[in-house]
Amino acid sequence: MPATHMLLLACLAWGTGARTAQLRKANDRSGRCQYTFSVASPSESSCPEQGQAMSAIQDLQRDSSTQRADLQSTIARLSSLENLLNQLTLGQAAGPQGTQEGLQGELGTLRKERDQLETQTRELEVAYSNLLRDKSALEDERRRLAQENEDLARRLERSSQEVASLRRGRCPQTPATPREVQPDSREAPQWNLDTLAFQELKSELTKVPASQILESPSGRPRSDDNGCGELVWVGEPVTLRTAETITGKYGVWMRDPRPAFPYTRETTWRIDTVGTDIHQVFEYSLISQFVQGYPSKVHVLPRALESTGAVVYGGSLYFQGAKSRTVIRYELNTEAVKAEKDIPGAGYHGQFPYSWGGYTDIDLAVDETGLWVIYSTEEAKGAIVLSKLNPESLELEQTWETNIRKQSVANAFIICGTLYTVSSYSSAEATVNFAYDTGTGVSKTLTIPFKNRYKYSSMIDYNPLERKLFAWDNFNMVTYDIKLSKM
Repeated sequence: MPATHMLLLACLAWGTGARTAQLRKANDRSGRCQYTFSVASPSESSCPEQGQAMSAIQDLQRDSSTQRADLQSTIARLSSLENLLNQLTLGQAAGPQGTQEGLQGELGTLRKERDQLETQTRELEVAYSNLLRDKSALEDERRRLAQENEDLARRLERSSQEVASLRRGRCPQTPATPREVQPDSREAPQWNLDTLAFQELKSELTKVPASQILESPSGRPRSDDNGCGELVWVGEPVTLRTAETITGKYGVWMRDPRPAFPYTRETTWRIDTVGTDIHQVFEYSLISQFVQGYPSKVHVLPRALESTGAVVYGGSLYFQGAKSRTVIRYELNTEAVKAEKDIPGAGYHGQFPYSWGGYTDIDLAVDETGLWVIYSTEEAKGAIVLSKLNPESLELEQTWETNIRKQSVANAFIICGTLYTVSSYSSAEATVNFAYDTGTGVSKTLTIPFKNRYKYSSMIDYNPLERKLFAWDNFNMVTYDIKLSKM
């Protein structure tokens, strides 16, 4: 046994209560060095008798086992201390400062790795939570769309049945095979359903003086024809629909005042114009679909649209191309561009907008007389300029320059050849404040109350077929009834 271990045993014996201990070293008979370690019993004054020997031996064995376990533990600790001492000795040979720095560096690296692992764990937990939430949202959306599709299918089926019933009730049945009518025959020919509108119109013809069917010098129809007059009253706004997302903060919605097949006076179009790349036009076959938010078709324009100045007229969508002074005619049924025309000198992309902004430099309008464009030029120094457009070719037929500064008004519309402007887009109690008559070239001030219920009107247009104003007010699509005086 090494001397160090013997010393350790002596220390242990001393710690257990023995106060007398002897260590003797002598050579044995074979000449080997032998250590003899003697410890007096702390609890026995003399050795036990023969009968007590087994009990004492068992006690000694138990004490020996306990001491052996303690000894082994102490030896292990001693070995660890010796290894540490060797490492420290080697470290001192290489430089104590270098060893300390190396250990600190390794410790720092381990801490960084631990922090990275903790961060990655947290990120994975967040990502997993987000995926679960998105999955739940998608499942809810799928169920909602499935329900909407079922509802839409039922409504379309009912609508088809109603249309078929109306056709059976209103239109005479055509024969299975056409028959030729002899010139001298008295038999009336069957109705031609393709020209049914003409036949209905022909039955209403009456003789009128020629002076009443002539147009006025400005190209406006006579008031006796369709009740044209001056605007004297605007009613309360009626909300039909509210946009669902931020892209509907402002936009344009419209119906065709001169609908062309396959569209009707109920067909409605809507464009959300928040953003820089506007291509989508939502089409609703029925007013009920528009109110409920179920489009029957989505057009994707071949060129991006800008501003809220678009209109639908005669089956075509007219709009301003993005970042240009170009007006485009897009035929809705064929989904094709039929004409393009630059408006000479017109400001665009924020040069001469209405007071609310929105790149509303070029604003298209429709009234009883046809298609118009409202804009301004450098030559006009920001004043509103009106031009009558040919709806087929987009050629300018006639132009008027007003004395109304375009950026001082919130919006404008045209009724019976007269331009009207609105004072504010955000005031709840705004007014229709100016009128410019293209027939006389005279403008005048007005104070007709106009309510911006939602305090952000970005589009106001007149529909001559319905005799209403259509507006887009802060996500909401609204209409206004109007009254005209007799001219």
